[in-house]
Amino acid sequence: MSLFEKIFGSKKKGEAPSPQEAIQRLREVQEMLQKKSDFLEKKVEHETNTAKKAGMKNKRVALAALKRRKRYEKQLQQIDGTLSTIDFQTEALENASTNTEVLKVMKTAGQALKGAHQNLDVDQVHDIMDDLAEQHEVANEISEAISAPVGFGADYDEDELLQDLEDLEEEELVEQMTRIDEPGLLPSVPTSTLPTPAKTKASADDDELAELDAWAAA
Repeated sequence: MSLFEKIFGSKKKGEAPSPQEAIQRLREVQEMLQKKSDFLEKKVEHETNTAKKAGMKNKRVALAALKRRKRYEKQLQQIDGTLSTIDFQTEALENASTNTEVLKVMKTAGQALKGAHQNLDVDQVHDIMDDLAEQHEVANEISEAISAPVGFGADYDEDELLQDLEDLEEEELVEQMTRIDEPGLLPSVPTSTLPTPAKTKASADDDELAELDAWAAA
């Protein structure tokens, strides 16, 4: 039995586990090996302390503890290598699973796109676009024809109309100049007399003195 079968278990001939099943099993084995590694590390620490305590006083006990520590360290080394292999295999399976899902989605999208284009033909699309362009051109011609001026005013010369407008302005100016010479159009001159300013107190006193002088001289 291969290592793969030991880890994942045997299935029917020709039937392989799915990537998700393989990843789940690898994680379970990884968890088991990690627990065993923690246990062996404690064993190594214990044998190290035993050898230190025995020391040279009890060489036989110290050497036996060191031999056991060597065995535990060798097992730890093997477990570390196995854990590295499992990590690599788990990562490869996760990438494969992701790629599989991506390919499934891309395949589905391709089938949907193919179905959407099933009733379409490239030549038919070009014909439709040509027809649309032709109809747009016809619509523009119709719009131009509708907006073009019709009737009697369409043939008038614009320069001639401008000359007529200038003649009308000159006639209006001459008529205004003629109206200026007509009587009654100029503003009338005011006929009322301006009010005399009120006499100041000094002027009134002078008048009274003049009257007194005239009375005295009589």
